[in-house]
Amino acid sequence: METQNIPLVCRHESNTAGRDFVVGDLHGCVDALRYLLREIEFDDTRDRLFSVGDLVDRGSQSEEALALLDKPWFYAVLGNHEEALCLVAEGGMRRSWWHGIGGEWADDLSDETLKEYARRLRTLPLARVVGAGMRRFNIVHAEFFGSDLDLDSGVFTERVRQQMLWGRELALGNGNPVRQAGLSLTYCGHTPMREMGRIGSQVFIDTGAFAVTGKLTITEALTPRAWSVSVETALAEGASHMALP
Repeated sequence: METQNIPLVCRHESNTAGRDFVVGDLHGCVDALRYLLREIEFDDTRDRLFSVGDLVDRGSQSEEALALLDKPWFYAVLGNHEEALCLVAEGGMRRSWWHGIGGEWADDLSDETLKEYARRLRTLPLARVVGAGMRRFNIVHAEFFGSDLDLDSGVFTERVRQQMLWGRELALGNGNPVRQAGLSLTYCGHTPMREMGRIGSQVFIDTGAFAVTGKLTITEALTPRAWSVSVETALAEGASHMALP
């Protein structure tokens, strides 16, 4: 896998015209997203939605989730499930391993379609930085140990890169939050939580949308406001007929 042309950190100015939201791991649960966007009265002319990654696998709408990448209001970071898709398309991972984490939905896709998805996903950064100073927040998929300066450098060893995609030290209590000194509030997913919560500098927002007992969560950045819904409830409320912005 060639990484030199992959943007590692993407910067965004503060949103002075509207609101910024962050959504947890979608995992193909686009109907839940449709419902939540209506609940928060999302205005696609002013508001932005940042994703902590893992758009695909496990849920039933992976391709619809990938289509969100073409929305001008949607900004994702690379998740480990997107990484798996790319590795399969590039010949670096067996499909059987991807099946083990929910990649069966892609079995009917042509090799060229899968490669096209991989090319698109390879343009996603590992981190997004929004705003500056007291209004700054970061987005990564799994976890990051270091300061804002370390994140801003965009110089990551392969071990750090893997931790940003797959790490669970902090979530499992094995990572010292002191190692995050100087790190602004950082939204992440990857490890499903019963409820959105903060550990160290990180806000864990994945609440297991794909699971029977799980839900999708959206939060308004830098505020305590959050909204959650299960796929079952969203569908019962007619979410499949709600248009995306």
